[in-house]
Amino acid sequence: MTQELTKIPQATAKRLPLYYRFLKNLHSSGKQRVSSAELSEAVKVDSATIRRDFSYFGALGKKGYGYNVNYLLTFFRKTLDQDELTKVALIGVGNLGTAFLHYNFLKNNNTKIEMAFDIDDDKIGSSIGDVPIYNLNDLEEKLKEAGVNVAILTVPAPVAQSITDQLVVSNVKGILNFTPARLNVPSHIRVHHIDLAVELQSLVYFLKHYPTDETDLSQDGDKSE
Repeated sequence: MTQELTKIPQATAKRLPLYYRFLKNLHSSGKQRVSSAELSEAVKVDSATIRRDFSYFGALGKKGYGYNVNYLLTFFRKTLDQDELTKVALIGVGNLGTAFLHYNFLKNNNTKIEMAFDIDDDKIGSSIGDVPIYNLNDLEEKLKEAGVNVAILTVPAPVAQSITDQLVVSNVKGILNFTPARLNVPSHIRVHHIDLAVELQSLVYFLKHYPTDETDLSQDGDKSE
């Protein structure tokens, strides 16, 4: 994302890809304009929040008209650096890692898993979804060689920190951590933690203790970091 996003709230920044995805769908269907109410219904974020999010970027719409779909799409494509490819490395080709390799963010033009790493001799040297799998021992060399600065971590929790230390010296700037481990990294490295077990427990708790008409978790858009 561009530097200007550092000036807006993190929750807003995390909602921008959601808006962008819906706008792409609208554009593909031939729709030329959209209201905040229509956006709200589609992305399940209240219209006041959408208007506030958009207000950080100036006058993106007109009162009584709504938003021009093509203009918004162009604006968010530039804002989210959609024309610039970000190379990603995946570490840990287990069940979850394999699923990521098959998926490989096919609907995101700016994100691609370039390479994967594992310690299993049966996997090393093979490819999944056209993504080559290398020996974990070659991690630092391969990442620096390819200029990869984003990594997805799908390894057992006990080895997550030691592998993270290798990522740090390999010039990785962002880590999407799917392990339960809370990682220690220098302040210039961004880590997003996605613990599926915790998310499921949280969902079950809210189902039991909060009426659905009082809680809208989808509006938060700010998962654990």
